[in-house]
Amino acid sequence: MGAAKLTPWADEMRRVFKSDTVSQFVLFGNINDLVAAPDGRNPRFMPLSQYLAEVLFEPFEVVAGFDRCRGFRFHKGGEHFFGYLQAFDKFHGTSFASDGGLSGSRALESTGMLPRQPLQALELLDRFLGSVAAKQRNPKLPGAKSAAVILDHAHLLAPRGESIYMAGEAGTNLIRILNWAEDSTLTGANLATVLLTESLADLHEQVVNSPYSAKIQIKLPDREELLGFLTDLVEPEKEFAELSEVDLPNLAAKLVGMSRVASRNILRRALRNRERITVKYLSRLRKETIEKEAMGRLEFMESRRTLDDVAGHVEAKKWLRQDAQLIRQGAVNALPMGYLVTGRIGTGKTYLVQCFAGECGIPFVEMKNFREKWVGATEGNLEKIFSILKALGQVVVFVDEADQATGKRGGGEGDAGLSGRVYGMLAREMAETANRGKIIWIFATSRPDLLEVDLKRQGRLDVHIPLFPPVEEAEVGELFAAMAKKLGLEIKPGELPRLSFKEPVSGNELEGIIVRAVREHALQEGKGRALPEILKEVAGEFRPSAHTRRLELMDMLAVKECTDARFLPKRFAELSPEEVDRRISRLGGTSESEG
Repeated sequence: MGAAKLTPWADEMRRVFKSDTVSQFVLFGNINDLVAAPDGRNPRFMPLSQYLAEVLFEPFEVVAGFDRCRGFRFHKGGEHFFGYLQAFDKFHGTSFASDGGLSGSRALESTGMLPRQPLQALELLDRFLGSVAAKQRNPKLPGAKSAAVILDHAHLLAPRGESIYMAGEAGTNLIRILNWAEDSTLTGANLATVLLTESLADLHEQVVNSPYSAKIQIKLPDREELLGFLTDLVEPEKEFAELSEVDLPNLAAKLVGMSRVASRNILRRALRNRERITVKYLSRLRKETIEKEAMGRLEFMESRRTLDDVAGHVEAKKWLRQDAQLIRQGAVNALPMGYLVTGRIGTGKTYLVQCFAGECGIPFVEMKNFREKWVGATEGNLEKIFSILKALGQVVVFVDEADQATGKRGGGEGDAGLSGRVYGMLAREMAETANRGKIIWIFATSRPDLLEVDLKRQGRLDVHIPLFPPVEEAEVGELFAAMAKKLGLEIKPGELPRLSFKEPVSGNELEGIIVRAVREHALQEGKGRALPEILKEVAGEFRPSAHTRRLELMDMLAVKECTDARFLPKRFAELSPEEVDRRISRLGGTSESEG
């Protein structure tokens, strides 16, 4: 492999190959992007296959590519392969080296000459690689003595699946690929095989887990890499200075988390249509592009609200406001790895997070349902999500209803181990200390007892914030007023009714009272009663949730999970852990989270 200055992943690949221990490489991740060529190369940015052929495999005599759609492609050395085919045809009575009167290197351009079916194509490549290895052992033999094979969309040649389903052609392809990695006569020769796939989860597990191949991730470009690409991109674009309100360093910062190709598309879209390149334009297109690349599994949370819009929860707001300040200051080592927000339904867990998003000044994303019914698809979705999160530089990730989304250590019934694999992937990612202050996790759930203990521990979700419904009359009034304001109603505090029941009441119940009153007010014909009068009547008729035991259980579970006494109201702060466990058991829960 060439010794020119290489990108980090390519340099790792070169060093592994030079060790003469591994000759098969699985490249995954951002494989469909452009790659930065070494200085002095033209073009300066090229597709991955071209980069492999012209930079990494520059000293090789033959570089062949194959995929199920286009069949064979020869980046270089096609004449050597053609010479081998002539000898092969002569010995076996085949006609690979001739097609419709074509001969020589022209025959390689014919669509009908070489097989496109993987079974026959990989067999031909296998024999060719064997001949190259033989020529290295006997230098007197003519022909190429070095070769590289690039298998694009490798997951379609060796897809993930149970071994019982790998009989026939699929199994043969898998064994052949594994043999290229394991056969000592090939690994010791000047040969290399490269498998390209976006996600390791799509590739057969025997290939992924093989100790004889190197798995190397190609990451999305960081800010500095994007800056170099954008500088080269806009150099011939005379309209850029006229249309852009954002300089190149800030432009690169705004596009972090995107591939070079996607960044180029956004920029050219504006330049070709003479559209102003503003922060708003970049934010909108970046959001759309990243959400599409994540296939809808990530959604940006854009909030105009701040923690000032949250009623009650004084200590929780104070803590989060301080952490927002640390984020803006860049004090990443002072930030938690993540938060667990607990509390009964209706206490405003999601709303609190949305308001926190309005204070931090960094991207906030919500992880949507990433589970799929197809084998390997869920793991692939998570791989894609993690790569985007890392590329964003600094981001807060919100997982709502976390007890249902995050899987179980031992797996779930009837899911073929999927739940356990999801749990394992999340646990590893959340515990990565290098991500402290860069990827901040927020889990929200009303049933933290159903969340795996390992996910809740210090070092993953450091701060557990419980939220409780108000019980004091002043607190209830404050929340009532906040719900009215949220609905755009200007109701004076004195016009809010007093509630006739003593059970704790949540924000969604108060909002329901107000909406019912607005409904009654809107249904009046002609001049009718004022809204405050109707509101008082509706409040008197309202019945709070009858599921009191279950709601109380959620309260006690939130108390049990709390990591700082400052978050607890006085009525809970004085309870001993033993009393909390007794109440949980009495209410039908388990006394230990792992239960």
